[in-house]
Amino acid sequence: MLKRTATGLARGPFDRSPQTAVANARSVGGAGPATLVADAPVPGLFAQTPQAAQRTWTFFTVQLRNPHTRKAYARAAADFSAWCLARGLHGVQQVQPVHVAAYVEGLALAAPTVLQRLAGLRMLFDWLVLGQVLQHNPAHAVRGPRHVVRQGQTPVLAAEEARALLDAIDVGTTIGLRDRALIGLMLCTFARVGAAVQMRVEDVYVQQRRTWVRLHEKGGQLHRMPCHPELQTWLRAYIQGAGLDAPGQAKTWLFRSAVGRTGRLSTTPLRADDVLRMVQRRALAAGIQTPIGCHSFRATGITEYLRNGGRLEVAQQMANHGSARTTGLYDRRRSAIALDDVARVLL
Repeated sequence: MLKRTATGLARGPFDRSPQTAVANARSVGGAGPATLVADAPVPGLFAQTPQAAQRTWTFFTVQLRNPHTRKAYARAAADFSAWCLARGLHGVQQVQPVHVAAYVEGLALAAPTVLQRLAGLRMLFDWLVLGQVLQHNPAHAVRGPRHVVRQGQTPVLAAEEARALLDAIDVGTTIGLRDRALIGLMLCTFARVGAAVQMRVEDVYVQQRRTWVRLHEKGGQLHRMPCHPELQTWLRAYIQGAGLDAPGQAKTWLFRSAVGRTGRLSTTPLRADDVLRMVQRRALAAGIQTPIGCHSFRATGITEYLRNGGRLEVAQQMANHGSARTTGLYDRRRSAIALDDVARVLL
């Protein structure tokens, strides 16, 4: 399992050298299902030769830069390896398309998860083909389950609920100022929580007499957005209230964790799971019954922007989406059913 470190990088079973993987792989000579000792960095199926182990190790440590993708694809590789070893396949060279198809069909998981695992195996096998470990990709022709998404499943708040949530936060404390600024940032800029928690103080800056924010998006992209007037006020109040406008603070983290129950901020950044717990705690205190998460603010912001006459192509740019179709998944205007319409069902 990949773990977070102080540097923010994910670490886990792919930290050691590929030579260690081969040295730790047990013999798979006819003695039943083969396993790999606990400290082997690559799954047993991919560690039977030095070339396969090296190529697999570099796939996870070099090719995959996003820690969440690395973790998901590592799980897929480990699970497929265990499945193959249990069926007498003792090396990646023995894997055929029929094996991948049987593995995919036997997964008792939701369709998106199955497709994610299949995508991970395809990428890994492609990497092995490029490294001349394999002659062909056994997962290339395998089709996953059909999964059509026309509307996202992320819970969305009404504009009144979002306002009630913000108004319910006690801004008489530094923690309250931080939480209001963070939630407001995700609402007004459609920011992902991962981009928000990576911000430094210098990522809130003035340009053309307006306050702008610089978001650290996926793939190392920097996404710049002008601030909503209220967001500008919330961010400035937090930065001043927390003393982050003092000299030498520009390079430090913007949204920081709290020091126990002291009400003071530490020097370490909030994590995404910390933000999720904060959001759920604030929603409960505001009397919001919708089971929201961090992504709910992204969906709420996009929906309200479009509801008030915004254009889809501009929302796409604001959300930093590669496709307008992705942005459309966050548009919940068509899902709103008026109470008057429901009352027409007379019984």
